[in-house]
Amino acid sequence: MADAVVTYSRNESIGYITLNRPPANSYEIGFMRDLDAAIDAANADAEAKVVILRSALEKFFSAGADIKAFMANSTPQNMEMVQVAHGALRKMATSPKIFIAAINGHALGGGMEIALACDLRFAAEGNYRLGLPEATLGLLPGNGGTQRLPRLIGVNKALELMITGETLVPQQALELGMVNKLFPAESLLEETEKYARRLASGATMAVAYIKRAVYEGIEKPLDNALALERELIEPLFNSADAQEGIAAFVEKRKPNFQGK
Repeated sequence: MADAVVTYSRNESIGYITLNRPPANSYEIGFMRDLDAAIDAANADAEAKVVILRSALEKFFSAGADIKAFMANSTPQNMEMVQVAHGALRKMATSPKIFIAAINGHALGGGMEIALACDLRFAAEGNYRLGLPEATLGLLPGNGGTQRLPRLIGVNKALELMITGETLVPQQALELGMVNKLFPAESLLEETEKYARRLASGATMAVAYIKRAVYEGIEKPLDNALALERELIEPLFNSADAQEGIAAFVEKRKPNFQGK
């Protein structure tokens, strides 16, 4: 069996999913199956509170689909890969853990869609490109891009970007809200880890419930979404973390959260 091109590891409370398929982390079905397995491993690791999705390559986060593999496949084979990708990326959205994409280089097409499926996106400063240029190939963004990008930056601008295939430099992506933060390239991972450690030491049960309230609630009518909010806050009132957080506030000290 070939070595996995997407792997999972952990250092203390931070999990890492690493993309490593030179030269550009272009994906095909094997890559997506490895990604699916790595996400499963991250979700099953109780010690990992936050997961960073990163690239092992210097200039690429992921350049998107392996076009030669697409050309060689039949339509049913390509649709099988899309199905695997949809299932894998959905597991990040439905996970109680926070997933952070550390974008160090070109993130195009399906590569950008992997980043969009993460909860947060931190990017390196530079002149590389981010976007969904599938229309220039006569295709549409088929790994969640047509749904996640409009939810992230609004329908108007997302539609314009997708129908033109226009790509952006990191500063433009930051201004539009496609990425959350920019860091100097040499400190991207360090700053991402610093942020992740802060989250991991926080009230992770509350964070998980906030994530669920946002992602599920946005799909519901407002009254139903508010009912979900009430449903989720009730167990938090009884949680050890809430009791600790409130006590720490009253006592003017730093809380010691346990994630329960």
